[in-house]
Amino acid sequence: MTAVCRDVLAGITLASVNIPQVLGYTRIAGMPAVTGLYTVLLPPLAFALLGSSKHLVVAADSATAAILASALAPLAAPGSPQYVQMVSVVALLCAAFLLVGRLFRLGFLADFLSRTVLAGFLAGVGIQVSVTMLPEMLGIATASRNPVVILFEMLKNVTHLHELTAGIALLTVLSLVAGRRFLPRVPVPLLVVVASIIASRVLYLGSQGVATIGPVAGGLPDIHLPFIGWDKTVVLLPAAASCVFVIIAQSIATSRSFAGVFHEKTDANADILGLSAANLAAAVSGTFTVNGSPTQTAMAVRSGARSQLAQVTFAAVAFGVLLFLTGPLEYLPRCVLSAVVFLVAVDMIDVRTIRAIRPESPGEFRLALVTAAAVVGIGVQQGIFLAIALSLFRHVRHSYEPHTTVLRQEQDSRGFEADPVAPGEETEPGLLIYRFSADLFYANCIRFEADITTLIDHAPDPVRCIVVDASAMTDIDYSAAEALRGLLSGLKDRGISVWFGRVSPYLMADMTRHRITTVLEPQHFFPTLHKAVNAARAVINGTHQPPLPPPPSVG
Repeated sequence: MTAVCRDVLAGITLASVNIPQVLGYTRIAGMPAVTGLYTVLLPPLAFALLGSSKHLVVAADSATAAILASALAPLAAPGSPQYVQMVSVVALLCAAFLLVGRLFRLGFLADFLSRTVLAGFLAGVGIQVSVTMLPEMLGIATASRNPVVILFEMLKNVTHLHELTAGIALLTVLSLVAGRRFLPRVPVPLLVVVASIIASRVLYLGSQGVATIGPVAGGLPDIHLPFIGWDKTVVLLPAAASCVFVIIAQSIATSRSFAGVFHEKTDANADILGLSAANLAAAVSGTFTVNGSPTQTAMAVRSGARSQLAQVTFAAVAFGVLLFLTGPLEYLPRCVLSAVVFLVAVDMIDVRTIRAIRPESPGEFRLALVTAAAVVGIGVQQGIFLAIALSLFRHVRHSYEPHTTVLRQEQDSRGFEADPVAPGEETEPGLLIYRFSADLFYANCIRFEADITTLIDHAPDPVRCIVVDASAMTDIDYSAAEALRGLLSGLKDRGISVWFGRVSPYLMADMTRHRITTVLEPQHFFPTLHKAVNAARAVINGTHQPPLPPPPSVG
């Protein structure tokens, strides 16, 4: 089989499985069903033209759909013309933000969402989406979109459960699970959707109380630039920013992971440009934000896709459905779509990954749980910003409380062993070798000063020299420099010499710029630790030769 035929077949397989999913994502986003098909029409073509990844599938995604619903539902009725217009404006804003990201080469922003936080975020989205699908699967009316309130209302109104709706939803879930288990290569979701449409039409399920999606507009989308006025657009900026962070983090991570599988290179900034074009295509075609989908990408690769031709084929299939097959969709039971989305949402809860984090890093495990709880409790949009804030806070906390140690010479070796800083620790009589494992900045310079003071005041022998292992320091800010100058002056007054070892050129430039070399001579800074230690020992042993004074000026 040629590569072209393989990619075309993979695209057809991808379409057969994912068309029901993108229809389901409209339930999450609160959009008309036909807009789900629009997400796989023009946006994939735009990304295929400009993106660098050969494998990334760009289409509707549950995470960004959930952000839209959470942010816009309070502003307009989901599915209303005003709501649809706002959703398209968010896609336009995302395109603009992503274009700015490309111009400023902001592909590195993907690194600000750690795998831990992203796992917690996706788990929270999975819980929220799966819970919000339950009322429609059971035929129970609820007024809230908050998962906690929805569960409470469901328990309160459980006697109003619609048995036929619940039975169809249960049969759908069982069929999809069985298909995954026993028929992984068969497009079971598509078969289930087709069978439910036929059953709904033949058995008149709509007249028996089973809600259907109703008439679906056929034909191609109306191409236009959405506009709702500047005042209303400003209100949508936080929602667009939330989507952009998820788009960059999730898309770039997915692109990198599959490129690694096939030993290929990707350009994160080119992918951002492709995602910008894809969201622009979504905006002008009247649909919602699109994203690089990990699940759909994995599905395409499993089907044999090795290039963007698979996505182009997917778009061609969607084109055919829009022209000829939207009529039967009006008989599709909503509970079937909700069941499809329910399973997709459950798959987002990667319990195995979250459990694997716990033994290796309990702090990051708690961070993932807090992120998931925030998404469920206060909303997806707020959850993504909290996730970013918690990631940065964790990093700052490690820099604020770095590991600090006292180094001691190993016997019969030139190496050193490290002990945590504690009262009474010393390297050898009269000498302290102190390691500070972080950059020195305004928040942790107090820790640096406190450690030095504690070691001097509680040393078993009077301290004459201190050697600072600066291997982890690459930067020092203004506040820390001022504090360091004061500390060095105080130690000098007490007759204690200070030496710095493993000083990088970057740190030396900072030391000079911040005038630390006016308190401590340049001869006290060494590129290696051993030279600094030898210089300190020479002072203690009385063999140190002071630097020669500069020659007198001529004239």
